[in-house]
Amino acid sequence: MENFDVVIIGAGPAGLTAGIFTTRAGLKTLCLEKLAVGGQASLSYSIENFPAYNSISGFDLASKILEQAKLSGMELREENVLSLTKKRGVFIIETKSNTYQSKKVILACGNKARKLGLENEEQLIGRGISYCASCDGGFFKGKEVAVVGGGDTAVDDVEYLTRVASKIYLINRSERFKAGKRKIEEISKLKNVKVLTNAKVTKLIGNDKLEAINVDVAGKNKKLKIEGLFVAIGHIPDLSFLKIDIKLDNAGYIVVNEDMQSSEKNLFAAGDIVSKKFKQVITACSDGAIAGNSCIGEK
Repeated sequence: MENFDVVIIGAGPAGLTAGIFTTRAGLKTLCLEKLAVGGQASLSYSIENFPAYNSISGFDLASKILEQAKLSGMELREENVLSLTKKRGVFIIETKSNTYQSKKVILACGNKARKLGLENEEQLIGRGISYCASCDGGFFKGKEVAVVGGGDTAVDDVEYLTRVASKIYLINRSERFKAGKRKIEEISKLKNVKVLTNAKVTKLIGNDKLEAINVDVAGKNKKLKIEGLFVAIGHIPDLSFLKIDIKLDNAGYIVVNEDMQSSEKNLFAAGDIVSKKFKQVITACSDGAIAGNSCIGEK
């Protein structure tokens, strides 16, 4: 069983930034990531509200933060955390292949994609339904697809898919978008993009693969023959590995104090998993910096 001063669960902007602060202070730090380094940020085609960059892809930004964290001394391992417990004041982190001990833990594990909740959805995942356009968009070259959602992620997905698909429908449940007005105006001008507002996907059609969807558009049913459906309707917290009883808000996000500490001593949280209103890459980095610095404060 390996021992660390700090174990960070999640290698998104929050976790990586926390690693920069803890390692620079001389704390032996391990960061565990089950999927892609950079988290949801790495899937963004373009980030235009991060200081020092007029525009940068999420992947490039995450790569730069990771490089700095590694240079500072943070160790990164690709392992999925199965269990987090605490015994006699020490945290026990179990993965499929290893068990770690740590005095302090920072939860920066982000969220998982919210699903539509329709019949056949699980069956059609990977067979036409995707929750990551930049990951799977290349499989739909020259085909008609749709994106569900009205936030920045959905608009970024549409922007990315315009370079691949022949036609893209953007389906938003209301007339108002959470994404920036300028972005909506830009994609609305594109010839191969059709924006549907007051619209909701009601049925997925297809057995072995997605063939079409039914959409309720302002009370009228419309059938769209598409081969790809990209769902971008937000995320929900995923703390199934956490075996410690801590305070959560009504939506399941972690409640923290100004030091990013949860209700459990020496258990910190940062980024999208935290209960807060404004969630951006810049605020995730801020959370990570505070959480990392809080670990240093009690060295």
